[in-house]
Amino acid sequence: MTHLTAPDETSADTARRWTLRAATTSYTVEIAESGAWAELSSWGPIGVEDGPSPLAGHGRTPFRTAADAAPAEYLPTGQRPFGGAELDVRRPGGERGCWWSFAGERAGADGELRLAFADEQLGLEAVLCYGTVPGTDVIRRWVELANTGDGDLLIGRLDSAAVNVAVPGGARLTYLVGQWVQEFQLEQIDLARGGFAIGSTQGVSGQDYAPWMAVQDASDPDGPTTPTWGVALAWSGSWHIDAQVDAGRLLRLRVGREPHEGEVLLPAGATLATPQVLLAFSPQGLGGLARVWHAHERLESRPRSLRPRPVLYNSWEATGFDVEQDGQLELARIAASIGAELFVVDDGWFSDRPDDTAGLGDWEPDPAAFPDGFGAFVDKVRGLGLGFGLWVEPEAVSPGSRLLAEHPDWIYAVEGRPATLIRNQLVLDLGRDEVRAHVLAWLRKLLTDHPISYLKWDMNRPPTERGRPGDPLPRAADLDAAHVANYHHILSTLRREHPDVLIEGCAGGGGRADAAAVAATDVVWPSDNTGPQDRLSIQHGFLHAHAPHVMSSWVTDSAGYFDTRPRSLRFRFVTAMAGALGIGADIRKWTPTERDEAAEWIARYKRWRETLHQGEVHLLGAPRDATSGVQYSAPDGSHEIVLAWNSGTLKGLPLLPGRPDRLRLGGLDPAARYREEASGVEYGAVHLMSVGLPCPWRPDFDADAVVLRRC
Repeated sequence: MTHLTAPDETSADTARRWTLRAATTSYTVEIAESGAWAELSSWGPIGVEDGPSPLAGHGRTPFRTAADAAPAEYLPTGQRPFGGAELDVRRPGGERGCWWSFAGERAGADGELRLAFADEQLGLEAVLCYGTVPGTDVIRRWVELANTGDGDLLIGRLDSAAVNVAVPGGARLTYLVGQWVQEFQLEQIDLARGGFAIGSTQGVSGQDYAPWMAVQDASDPDGPTTPTWGVALAWSGSWHIDAQVDAGRLLRLRVGREPHEGEVLLPAGATLATPQVLLAFSPQGLGGLARVWHAHERLESRPRSLRPRPVLYNSWEATGFDVEQDGQLELARIAASIGAELFVVDDGWFSDRPDDTAGLGDWEPDPAAFPDGFGAFVDKVRGLGLGFGLWVEPEAVSPGSRLLAEHPDWIYAVEGRPATLIRNQLVLDLGRDEVRAHVLAWLRKLLTDHPISYLKWDMNRPPTERGRPGDPLPRAADLDAAHVANYHHILSTLRREHPDVLIEGCAGGGGRADAAAVAATDVVWPSDNTGPQDRLSIQHGFLHAHAPHVMSSWVTDSAGYFDTRPRSLRFRFVTAMAGALGIGADIRKWTPTERDEAAEWIARYKRWRETLHQGEVHLLGAPRDATSGVQYSAPDGSHEIVLAWNSGTLKGLPLLPGRPDRLRLGGLDPAARYREEASGVEYGAVHLMSVGLPCPWRPDFDADAVVLRRC
């Protein structure tokens, strides 16, 4: 439950203040003296609120308004004309701008803080909403807007929050960039003054950037004791994060969704809630901030987060679209023999799908591929002791499909304009109620007719002609918001009605891995690139924002499609074990020796799975280093698991004199001792943290998984 102090109302001149307390973090908000906005007083470890605000300005603000210089939590354009506002609203045919004042505290559920501001002339009320996530250091923020007038309002910008951090030495921003097959690359920029922006206009969170950012003072290099603030937007559509450092060295992040139409219509009497922004703080650098996000994701989705993620085999890289009963069963038998627990048939299982040019929208199993019937095929897979999973792409439709012929108005389109094909497909207007009902109906039937335990939901292209023929402009429907809402409605319905079915989120790889999508699914697919060397940097970035139990990772053939650098089977398994282990190789071509080795790694993973998914994570180095790793601390403190990789040169070892590389561990009790499970060698915790765990690499030993038991 949110711990919320009462406002200080000891005198009429005293500013009203509220403090939210999370596990170890406090966040204090106060109403400005003018009564025209709320501003951040402090945000950091509990106790930081005990003293004058480090964010408060002083002195005059020539050529700017007081609001432009203030650490305001949320302001409209009328009151913040120069520094960038979070809300831009007008009446149709009227001037832009809103001028509001504090209208009091509103009752909130479960200790939420709700601060209302009203512009009676415009007819708008905005409620700034705050809450905590119990047991974590995450603060939730969002805004609820209500049209209290008798005419329509047009909203051109509707951010969820402004986030303020004092950065005396300038801001160091850490963010995640990429493109298809190179998602989640960790990047940093130092911003002494001026602006920086990232975002997506693709209708999904996108591969180019993740809706996540971390902030540090640039004069304090990242380390284990560097104060670090973070934001993540829980929104599965278009979005932006804008950063601005002003002359007073105040960093302001404006975070929100990006309306496709440019202006969202808010009719008289209507209300609208913005997506939630998650705010996190850690005094332990980027690694500490990652652990805050991990704790949040585990707690938010319990009890589902505690379910073991099965070792899956996916047949895509072995067979592609050539899906047929006998070949799939051969793969399933081999997968079961090495210890897989789940068999997933990817694209190509449905009728009229020889390649990516047809078939989407008509989701019936191909009778030619399954001559004994699809149900009989599923039963044979399950008879091997495997769960059964299936790939689907509910938002897409092929031009020649029966569905499109029967419902040509169900796709996004601009009347009188040609439709753009990407990947030979179009996108359904999922925001339509009838489309949502259709998609939900066939998915329900699929899960009811067959004992499916795993569903891989993919989305392989963004919408282009984002129109809805017949709707007058300004359009009453908010297309981006409607699509996102119905995507989440379908997911929540399926999870409620089929609680034993695990759902994987995918969008051309990692194109929809925002906080909301992660919360609505059980695992996500970070990238279509399964090459182990490339995967190290993809997974390194991903683990800064998301927990390992949601990171699906496969062992595939070497060399692969995208990363052609050969790597040992050991390296590939240790890489994939860093998250939810899967196999996607053509295991028919593996030798008996390779299958035996795979079975050994899978058995180890099953023994270690709880710690790998639920343990506290320490990221050791980075993939650009010759040696890097990930440390997982068991929840009960009984052991540590260290996954380590040699991704650089061997420096002549072992043929020349030298010393092994070492990985310095983190988070250990300095008084503890540990015994390496395989070798029996004992280490003191201080030794492991200051000198490090030795990694004796050689050409045939390029990765390792070490278990350290506390003595």
